Amino acid sequence: MSKKKVFITGGSGFLGINLIRYLLDRDYEIVSYDLLTFDYIDCINRVNSFVGDIRDYDKVLTSMKGCDIVVHTAAALPLYSEGDIFTTDINGTKNVLQAAHENGIERVVHISSTAVYGIPDHHPLIESDKVDGVGPYGMAKIKAEEVCFEYRDKGMAVPIIRPKSFIGPERLGVFALFYDWAKDGKGFPMIGSGKNRYQLLDVEDLCQAIHLTMTLGKDIVNDTFNIGAKEFTTMKEDYQVVLDEAGFGKKIKGFPAMPMIITLRILEKFKLSPLYKWVYETASKDSFVSIEKAEKVLGYKPEHSNKDALLRNYKWYVDNLDKFKNSSGTTHRVPWKQGILSLVKRFF
Repeated sequence: MSKKKVFITGGSGFLGINLIRYLLDRDYEIVSYDLLTFDYIDCINRVNSFVGDIRDYDKVLTSMKGCDIVVHTAAALPLYSEGDIFTTDINGTKNVLQAAHENGIERVVHISSTAVYGIPDHHPLIESDKVDGVGPYGMAKIKAEEVCFEYRDKGMAVPIIRPKSFIGPERLGVFALFYDWAKDGKGFPMIGSGKNRYQLLDVEDLCQAIHLTMTLGKDIVNDTFNIGAKEFTTMKEDYQVVLDEAGFGKKIKGFPAMPMIITLRILEKFKLSPLYKWVYETASKDSFVSIEKAEKVLGYKPEHSNKDALLRNYKWYVDNLDKFKNSSGTTHRVPWKQGILSLVKRFF
């Protein structure tokens, strides 16, 4: 029996590389498609990679030929311009699905986001709750899901996964800011008291969920699933484990939410902070989804708690610091510039 060939958009990204390693361990053949060159030495010789933009339909179509399954992880993240977010996350998703349809590929796993729920008024959130995107990224993710519904109507299986913020080895981005402060012996400010419950997700558990939607029957997976950690406590308690691991005796310290939010709005407006609206507007509030549907329908069994995921990510960060300490950008692969927050760091 020949190996299944999986086409992964965003294969050079944080989720992409973790998923590629996960699938290589399970004997899949991998095709990666990404704007960035695939440069992971540990598996570069085992992956057929293409450099390209998902907004380039002809290249997507050609690169995808001969594949059996598509996993669409590529997206323009919130720090991108509004134009790039909409053209990449909506038009790019249309291209991926249309190319799969034209290539006769019957299953496309689409990675969406719990950002589609906006700032909710109740918890836990379930898949049938209303969607209300906050900012261009949240709105684009909703529109991208609507594209998926169109292709379901054409007979394709298009599982939609809505993951919580996922972390683990290779994850930098906004989390690198917290880890940088921890390794330098600093405490860390929290928006609000920190007593709110904010569910995270280990990337390995996300890969498990993706694999389940790749392999179970079409009628089972052709649906929408929330994916997150099963075990999590308060933000203050969960994040404190990283400061404890750093070993300087520092603490997470809560501050009144509204003054911090107003300050961060101003800093964002003047591009002095990397934190965007969806991060700071939700950080002081409960944010968790029900994973009951994924557990019952898919057999999803998350292995990592919030604390486990944060510690795995922090230990990887410290062990690999020399690889990225002088880099920055707007993806999860590199630390984000701290801006004026690097000055605030001195007071902690």
